[in-house]
Parts: sequence; structure tokens; C-alpha cells
Amino acid sequence: MARTPDRMAVGAGLGAFSKASDLRQRILFTLGALIVYRLGTYIPVPGINPDILADIFSRNSSGILGMFDMFSGGSLGRMTIFALTIMPYITASIIMQLMTSIVPSLETLKKEGEAGRKIINQYTRYLTVLLATVQGYGIAVGLEQAQGVVYDPGMFFRVTTVVTLVGGTLFLMWLGEQITQRGVGNGISLIIFSGIVANLPSALAGTFELGRTGALSPFLILFFLLMAVAVIAFIVFIERSQRRILIQYPKRQQGNKVFGGESSHLPLKVNVAGVIPPIFASSLLLMPVSILSLSNTADGGAGWLVTLNALLGRGQPLYLGIYIALIVFFAFFYTAIVFNPSDTAENLRRYGGYVPGIRPGQPTADYLDYVLTRITVLGAAYLSAVCILPEILISQYSVPFYFGGTSLLIVVTVTQDTMTQVQSHLMAHQYESLIRKSNLRGKKR
Repeated sequence: MARTPDRMAVGAGLGAFSKASDLRQRILFTLGALIVYRLGTYIPVPGINPDILADIFSRNSSGILGMFDMFSGGSLGRMTIFALTIMPYITASIIMQLMTSIVPSLETLKKEGEAGRKIINQYTRYLTVLLATVQGYGIAVGLEQAQGVVYDPGMFFRVTTVVTLVGGTLFLMWLGEQITQRGVGNGISLIIFSGIVANLPSALAGTFELGRTGALSPFLILFFLLMAVAVIAFIVFIERSQRRILIQYPKRQQGNKVFGGESSHLPLKVNVAGVIPPIFASSLLLMPVSILSLSNTADGGAGWLVTLNALLGRGQPLYLGIYIALIVFFAFFYTAIVFNPSDTAENLRRYGGYVPGIRPGQPTADYLDYVLTRITVLGAAYLSAVCILPEILISQYSVPFYFGGTSLLIVVTVTQDTMTQVQSHLMAHQYESLIRKSNLRGKKR
């Protein structure tokens, strides 16, 4: 049965949407910002030979380098100003979130509310600049080591490349914040989403071309398409799943009236962390190896680079093991950040709520932590299965990354979150309209 917000949003229709001017402006702003991002993915870094670079990426497209190019929307393969994408900012956010749990001063800032959050965000931006500078310099050195890619190697090329890539990352960071504030949904996730979706038509065309030339059998292509549909359905099912904990409120009497005695539910999503663990895991796993992969050129490069690139290839045990470990870690880590059982138990005790059979206070916090841990185990297993099992199958065939579990998870989850944001704005507009109508009727009387 559909939830009440869903029914209201569906019942609103295009008429209500056309009247919601604020929502329309937010959607148009989001589309405009994403168009600006896509235009930037075609502005190349100065001093690069695109033909030789494209040849290098074509030979490494089945490894880590090709997967990172998918997250960048093709920016890395074309070596554009957005080649680093938003990954340095995501990595900096991971580090700062870890530090807030370790460093007492940062933990104090986190508890200070909005003021402390602004200071932590400022530290995150500084760290983003540092990480983007290091990664940009590594990419510049790697490009110079690739024979024929750089027209005029030297310090001037390195400086201009670092400045260009760092500036592109900072612009995307600012653009993502603007989408979050003035658009709909999470701006960072939408930027990654648009990069994946933008190359999806060409990926489909390439897959069908492989079928036409006989490189892939039609039955195999049909199997992958059906698998993609099944993965999408499974993602939607899990993302909508909840564990509801019964909350009871006692009766209290004030004068001749009796209040309370009601019950409600505390909903806990099976996947509390959402799409964050795969994105975080990818950002930590892809960027360092991508810089090393650029050094693994046609002349062979260092032996350990070749070995490392082979071990971290698509579907290799080391790659899968590290990826699963990072997903599980960030699933538990991010869940602990977004949901605090102690704070929830304290809020319930303050308002008189309790879990039947569980004493208020610390026993309730322990119970919530127990339930949340079990749910997170299922959520981490779900994320690992969705992200890894399709990778194992795809690694055996020449099917694009866009049919992998990670890309499908990001696309489906971000789409659901964006639709939820749109429904929230639409419902808020409906409520405001009802309030205005009731005020006008009151004035007429």
C-alpha cells in the first residue's frame, strides 16, 4: 500500500506542479548546474595529446582506470578540467568525519551545532585543496611519463595542470553545494549521477555493437539486460525496506482530560548509509591506483606497477577483497554517524516514550544499538552483493561498467532521493496553499 506522502504527491498532478513556482525554479537551477558540469567535462587540460591519451585509456579501460573514468563522466579519459571530479572532496569528508570521532577538539566543534559545522566544513575545504593538489601533481607526473602524451613536459606543464585540476575540483565542490542549497537533492550525488547517466546511451550502443559484430552473443546481452533490471528491482525493494520499532507513550491526565496512551513506530532503514559506502570506497580505492595506472605505459613502466595494476584489475581477488572491506567499514561508520542510539533513547525518555519490555535510558540505547547493528550487517551484505556480484560477471566479458552494481546502485538511489525531495517540496507547496485559502476564508467571515 502506498504511503500517504506518495499518494498526495501522485494525486497532485501536473496542475499542482505548474503552480509550485519555487519547486520549478529549483529543478531548473539543478538542470542548469548539471549542464554546466557536463560542458566542463569537454574542456581539456592544456598541453595534452588527445589521440595518444585515448589510446592509453583504451588499453586500460577494463581496469581501475576505466571505472574511475565512469565516475568522472568521461572527464579522466579526455583529461579535462574536471578530471579529478568531486572525489578529493569526498575523500576529505571521509577523513574529517573520521577525525571528528578521534580528535576531542573536532568532536567538541561537531557538538556546537551550526557554528561548529561551518568550521568543520572550512577544514574540509582546506583538506580538499591539499588532496587535489597532491593528486593533480601525481597525474601530471604520470602523464609526463607516458611517452608522447604531453607536448612540452616540464615544471610549467605540471604547475598549469595542478592549477587547472584543483580549480576544477573546487568549482565542482561549490557547484554541488549550490545544488544542495538552491536545487533539489544532494548536489554531490547528483554530479556523480549525471556523469554515469550521460555516458549510458553510448555504453548501450557499444554493447549492441559488440552483439552485431559477434563479440558478444545476443543471449548474453539479453542476460545482462535482465540482470540489470533484476538488480534495479532488488535495490528498490531493499531501499524501501524498514525495521519498525514499536514506541509506546503513557497516558497522563491534565484536569478532566486524558492525553497520551498512543503508540507509534521508529523506522530504521535496512540500508541506513544509502549510497555513501560505495562512493566512499570507490574514492579511496580508485584515485591512488588511477595515478599509478597512468604511469603504466606502453614502454612497460616499473615491474611493481605492472603487477599492482594486474592485481587490482577488474574482478581480481585483491580488488574485490579491498572493495568489500571498504564498503562494510563505511556502512558501519556512516550508520554510526547518522544515527546515535543514545541520543534517540534520551529523546524518547524526555518525551515519555518507551519501547515495550525495555526500560528507558541506557537499556533502550543498548537495544536500539543491537537492532541497528543487525540491520547494518544486512545492509552491508546487500551493498557488497549489489556492487560485487555483477562485477564478477562483467569482468569475464567486455560489457561496459555502466551495467555494474555500483553504477546501478548510485543511479537508482539518487533517483529515489531526488524524487523524495521533489515530493517534499510539492507537499509543502500544497500545505501552504491550504493555509492561505483558510486564512482568506477567515478574513471574509
